Amino acid sequence: MKGLDTAARLFDQLATETADPPGVTRASFGSGEAIAHAMIVAEAKRIGLDYHHDAIGNLYVTLKGLNRESPCLMMGSHLDSVPHGGNFDGAAGVLAGLAILEALTDTPTPPFDITLMAIRAEEMIWFPEHYLGSRAAFGLLPADSGTRLKRSDTGMTLEQHMQEAGFKPELIAQHRPTLTASGIRCFLELHIEQGPVLAELDIPVGIVTAIRGNKRYRYCSISGQTTHAGGVPRRCRRDAVLAGAELIGTLETEWIKLESTGKDLVLTVGEFFTDQNHHGITKVPGHVSFTLDFRSADSATLQAFDEQLIDTAKRISEERQVNVELGNSTHAADAPMDPELIQELTDAANRCNIPIHHMASGGGHDSAVFASQGIPTAMLFVRNYHGSHNPDERMDRPDFETACHVMLEWIRRYIEVRS
Repeated sequence: MKGLDTAARLFDQLATETADPPGVTRASFGSGEAIAHAMIVAEAKRIGLDYHHDAIGNLYVTLKGLNRESPCLMMGSHLDSVPHGGNFDGAAGVLAGLAILEALTDTPTPPFDITLMAIRAEEMIWFPEHYLGSRAAFGLLPADSGTRLKRSDTGMTLEQHMQEAGFKPELIAQHRPTLTASGIRCFLELHIEQGPVLAELDIPVGIVTAIRGNKRYRYCSISGQTTHAGGVPRRCRRDAVLAGAELIGTLETEWIKLESTGKDLVLTVGEFFTDQNHHGITKVPGHVSFTLDFRSADSATLQAFDEQLIDTAKRISEERQVNVELGNSTHAADAPMDPELIQELTDAANRCNIPIHHMASGGGHDSAVFASQGIPTAMLFVRNYHGSHNPDERMDRPDFETACHVMLEWIRRYIEVRS
């Protein structure tokens, strides 16, 4: 398939030019993300495709159709990464879309535009806001996002970073969209799987049925009393760490109970720490900070677990005489994928004699934003070894190419049926 060699070359180029050992770093609105966008622009020029950035910084590469006024078929993903992350998270979807567009240049002009969107700022680790680039494109970010959100490594605001990159953050405050649902007939995102399921099943490609919603508490803390480790009996202690351990243990017990009844949920405590400048081996810890992230494909389960968290925090505060502060939270709703597109992708894989597996996505993706706007949306997963958000990510080239063949087969049939 034409375009696959281009994708392979660009994967290598990305790994080299955005290297930050032991992995890669492409910070949102940073130099690594800018390098990645410039690479895609250079290839668009070489292939002869239209391209432009919107005022927010998202990049669009288009194979022009016969009817430029007709809604476009859109593919895409993001090009930023977590610090010292893997090379394929996000980038696989962008390079797959570019490969598809290059392959289609050898076919008759499509009846409508086919557009690849390289989305800014998907990784929430840089700015504490879900799906920043795609939500900005639809005019969905809170008006104060430009001045309120600060990047985790620089402390500079989103507005400052966007201005530095030559974009227009004032459009965020004005809620001015650069994309509309009426202009997009459907959206497809290819992404590496971020867990072990496809590898365990020995299947190269997955079709996503839904994206889990999530609730995130970034600034949790428990305050008790710092005192002597040897002189204070248990009954007199207000130990923040033991209170935190009870809270987390209780939540895990509830998680296990939900799993046993067939409910979908995952829970992560990504940070749990005391301040070493104030605590030590001979002190009862009086303060602990931590984060909570829980996700479910079922909004009722997510809400019930959140209520369980709040009730548990209140009980532990009273029983252990500590102050549990959960702080502000962010919420992303679950996003079912389009049943018709799921079936069409399944049929395309069957025609290509490619085994597939239907599965929910545990990670959040920009596809959730498109689905929330009523745009028919689908996702393909590519088998990935060693997890994600780490430098050991491994997506084998044959698996990537297999997924691209499914995409191309689906697009060709989509055009045939709808032209």
